[in-house]
Amino acid sequence: MSAVTLILNRAQQGGRNAASELLPLVYDELRKLAGARMANEAAGHTLQPTALVHEAWLRLAWKNWKRKMPAPPR
Repeated sequence: MSAVTLILNRAQQGGRNAASELLPLVYDELRKLAGARMANEAAGHTLQPTALVHEAWLRLAWKNWKRKMPAPPR
């Protein structure tokens, strides 16, 4: 099993440090994918591959954080 798979399994089981361990392993590949995707965009767009990766990571982290928050009292 790869290191990424092991970290993802720990994340699913509630591992607190999984995200901080995962990002360094996949960051370069995500930037390459984002760069390839952005190359197809119209001229003049302002979003850079690094910003796209950061935005995606923040959205995933926010979604995960909201899911783990307890329901507000009624």
